[in-house]
Amino acid sequence: MSPTGDARATTNVLIPSTAVDSFSAMKPAANTLLLLILAALAGCNGSSEAAVGKPGGGGPGGPEPPAPVLLAEAVLKDVPIEIKAFGTVAPQATVAIRSQIGGVLVGVHFAPGQEVEAGDLLFTVDGRPARAEKRLSEANLARDQVQAENAAAEAERQKALLEQKLISQEQYENARAKADALAAVVRADKATIQGARLKVGYSAIRSPIAGRTGDLLIDFGNVVQANGGPLVVINQIHPIQVAFAVPQRELPSVMAQMAAAPPRVDAFVPGAEAVPVAGRLALVDNAVDQTTGTIKLWAEFENADGRLWPGQLVNVVITLRVQTGAVTVPQRAVQNGQKGAYVFVAQADGTVADRAVVVERTYGDDAVIAEGLAAGERVVTDGQLRLKPGSRFVDKSAAQASPAAPPPP
Repeated sequence: MSPTGDARATTNVLIPSTAVDSFSAMKPAANTLLLLILAALAGCNGSSEAAVGKPGGGGPGGPEPPAPVLLAEAVLKDVPIEIKAFGTVAPQATVAIRSQIGGVLVGVHFAPGQEVEAGDLLFTVDGRPARAEKRLSEANLARDQVQAENAAAEAERQKALLEQKLISQEQYENARAKADALAAVVRADKATIQGARLKVGYSAIRSPIAGRTGDLLIDFGNVVQANGGPLVVINQIHPIQVAFAVPQRELPSVMAQMAAAPPRVDAFVPGAEAVPVAGRLALVDNAVDQTTGTIKLWAEFENADGRLWPGQLVNVVITLRVQTGAVTVPQRAVQNGQKGAYVFVAQADGTVADRAVVVERTYGDDAVIAEGLAAGERVVTDGQLRLKPGSRFVDKSAAQASPAAPPPP
């Protein structure tokens, strides 16, 4: 019991008698040091007791301090309704150039990777055999025309003799058949000449489309075969297509928009997502893939700057329409609990209330709220872990937004 009569727990420090005797034998300075140590131990114990018994010192029963939070206001925005997917860039057209005649490749008139226009000369195949065949066909035609004309004249003479009953009917018919046969030979010769002319034309191989050439698949001086392997492949990249698939549940929305106008499609190229390539939806497949439950779509892009390349993987965003006046809050304000999504709403009395909300969708960093929140209400975007319904709060948004005060001079 202390001299003041307060019931306090005291700290008893036991010192062995042998230690006391030893210290007694020491110099007076050592005795003074021992007394200082004992006084320090007693003072520490007393200060701990005073802290425990002091009211408002953070113990049980004290008021909870306001929780620092960040707030944001629910606002009305015009939010696009979008469908996102992964797509593959594909050329508008692909042509594998082959030779239609056999012969030696005597000319290559482009550089691999070059842009070519429709009708540009690409290759030259040795056309001398084709030209010789054409001249031979022309000579055969001239010979057969002479024979056909002679046979036709002979048939006319035989007809006159038959009318005078100087020859038999059989003799006339033989002459007429010979004339008709030679006339058919003349027609065959003319067709042969047309084929020879085509072969001569096939010796110059031209591009059927405008596009970009690939690698040269056969070198100058090699012998090519008629309808053999490709000499080069040309891809049309102006315009170009992107193929992608979306879930079949999106099909009604896509078809409804296609009936009004082809929706806008943006392609985001990896490494250059800040500037998307704009195009339009061009085609919806005529069947749903039952194995994946998706529908395939194709978008068309002018690709004037050549940013889209065949085989490239891109992110695709279809903008169906724009929803006007949607209630939006930052996504980080929405919490998920056992009963679904909710937000902490700041009230006028300085406390928060939890509010169940229905999140329709997200757009960028915003969540579109379909039910549970009105424009102008403030919601907590940071510090939710320290809150519960009815908790007091202090808004640190203004403190972060305002610059710090300059230090005093």
